[in-house]
Amino acid sequence: MGQNSLRGSSAGCATAWLPSACFYHMLGQGSREEAGSQPCRAWWYCGLLVGSWEPLPLMAFVSQHQIQKGSSDYFLTSGDKIRFFFEKGVLDERGNFLIPKEKSVSKIGHALHAYDPVFKQVTHSSKVQELGRKLGLERPVVVQSMYIFKQPGIGGEVTPHQDATFLYTEPLGRILGFWIALEDATQENGCLWFIPGSHTRGITRRMVRAASGSSTCVEFVGSDPAYDDNQFIPLPISKGGLILIHGEVVHKSELNSSESSRHAFTFHVMEAKDTSWSKENWLQPTPELPFPSLYT
Repeated sequence: MGQNSLRGSSAGCATAWLPSACFYHMLGQGSREEAGSQPCRAWWYCGLLVGSWEPLPLMAFVSQHQIQKGSSDYFLTSGDKIRFFFEKGVLDERGNFLIPKEKSVSKIGHALHAYDPVFKQVTHSSKVQELGRKLGLERPVVVQSMYIFKQPGIGGEVTPHQDATFLYTEPLGRILGFWIALEDATQENGCLWFIPGSHTRGITRRMVRAASGSSTCVEFVGSDPAYDDNQFIPLPISKGGLILIHGEVVHKSELNSSESSRHAFTFHVMEAKDTSWSKENWLQPTPELPFPSLYT
């Protein structure tokens, strides 16, 4: 199956829900110019956030794939906050930076869509809402958002995974990722890779909150199968493009060993109609921030 099998035109968005594992939909005519306004504005605003941020002295690297001791509460309570997460290996044992602070951040999450006016505007833009309606989403809610840096030279590998492993719903098939490229994403700087058709096979692994008193904040139930690298195909995309990611499609990205960053803004939406959000998920709505509607 060739690379184009993952791609669809804007006409493909009219099918209810997702007809295939993923496809991209350029955000209308002039999308690169818009990437120089709204999304690029977000890029610069994020730079201001990083520049003014003073990190916690002992905060360890943390992500949905690697959670180190000392970071548990910081991670688990980030669903309704704006917090910073490091690349692996950028701090010494005392929490001092080994590289410049602005080059050490892996991502910012997980409530940019709610508390930052720039990212809120992007998330709830008229084009995003129009796309949601074309997909047949009736009651979509935004569950999380992230600004991903994929730093040059050190932007870490993201191993093969399915988003529903971390954002589990009953029934399955209710999670959709919006991945907006703020810079060109290439094979050299760590574009996304997908296994076509893998969204039809369900999931075999879940990340759940660990029981009280456990040594870790989360644990994995089940295991992923061994994936053949030859099954993956790359999906490079230009600045201003959007990739839609089905919650069960297997995807990954490689280490960014290039001299160019690969900034992206991404958020996940759940179709809330007739859907149950697992109380075992690491991410939970709070009284301060119930999952907001995508539609305004």
